[in-house]
Amino acid sequence: MRVFVAFAMLLALAGCGRSVPPPAVTAPVAPAAANAVLAGVALGPSLAALAVADPDARAALASFVESCPRLLAREDASGLTRREDWQPACTAARGWEPARARAFFAEQFTPVRIGDGKAFATGYFEPEIAGSRTRRPGFEVPVYAMPTDLVRGWPEDVAPSERTGRPPLGRYDEQGRFVLYHDRAAIEDGALAGKAQVIAWAADPVEFFFLQIQGSGRLLTPEGEVIRIGYAGQNGREYVGIGGVMRERGLLGSGPGQYSGSMQGIMAYIREHPAEGRALMRENKSWIFFQELKGDGPLGALGVPVRRESSVAADPAFVPLGAPVWLDLDRREASGLWIAQDTGGAIKGANRFDTFWGAGEDARRIAGGMSGRGQAYVLLPQVAAERLARR
Repeated sequence: MRVFVAFAMLLALAGCGRSVPPPAVTAPVAPAAANAVLAGVALGPSLAALAVADPDARAALASFVESCPRLLAREDASGLTRREDWQPACTAARGWEPARARAFFAEQFTPVRIGDGKAFATGYFEPEIAGSRTRRPGFEVPVYAMPTDLVRGWPEDVAPSERTGRPPLGRYDEQGRFVLYHDRAAIEDGALAGKAQVIAWAADPVEFFFLQIQGSGRLLTPEGEVIRIGYAGQNGREYVGIGGVMRERGLLGSGPGQYSGSMQGIMAYIREHPAEGRALMRENKSWIFFQELKGDGPLGALGVPVRRESSVAADPAFVPLGAPVWLDLDRREASGLWIAQDTGGAIKGANRFDTFWGAGEDARRIAGGMSGRGQAYVLLPQVAAERLARR
């Protein structure tokens, strides 16, 4: 499954917001409820009251149509809908005239509020960094595909009675024992030589580190080729938000000698302090493996391409993947109608969202500084909303 791990992981997992200009923003604490139904569901305002713009509705309709085949085949972990609830909207969407997209959402959906509806939204994008299909001077950072020895298993010291859920990721060592997989430091030192295909070679280890956090990106070769890579898997080791580590050490902030809490500020520190920066990145033991993508856009967790200003990542325990979402935020550019097509390691809890901004420098700028708060509504098929109202 393709999962975007957005820049919010740099900071939000460690008690700060996405990489935004100072002061850093603290993400809301995820509620204790296990899913949307347990968090509480209330009817929201009519769609007409939400003042959906025509261009916004047209883009959302196109993304909803792309989502329907997966939406109709998935079980909804949020408890809000059943697969058959989506059939009428999906059937109508296929032949709906884009010029009447606002009417589509008004006729097919009912907005509901999950919990208190207080939204926190960050942003992610598809990075573009220098890369090469072959190793050459200036291109020395391997972009690995999934290694052949990465497996799931139970360590010998875990009793059979305690082996619940999915077994952890790891590998079998020379003695046949199941152990944790190589961490970032070991992989950078060559632990995967001969065990994983190298898709390409990146030029800049710092840029590649941040691309791994995003979970997908584009490699631009000296010959002008664009190699799109997407998430294939992870080494199973713990993620450490280096922004949080830097803040704990007094490196981030607005004081003298401190760096801003933005993505740019974190990168500036790493580049200006190469040894300390390399050690800091290695504290994040997680490593992302990639696959080459051939489609017209990066794939989200729903298995369809995510689209600029239309796709949003959400926690599937609180928002059905494929559902429309309305965000009314203090960041105007992120307010509007989105389709939940992705997930993220830091995107947990009700009303936590990550907006997608495409590729390029403006996408990097917007996503890197995105931190919005406000109100969120999930748009449910009318039959599902009516069923919930009767509970």
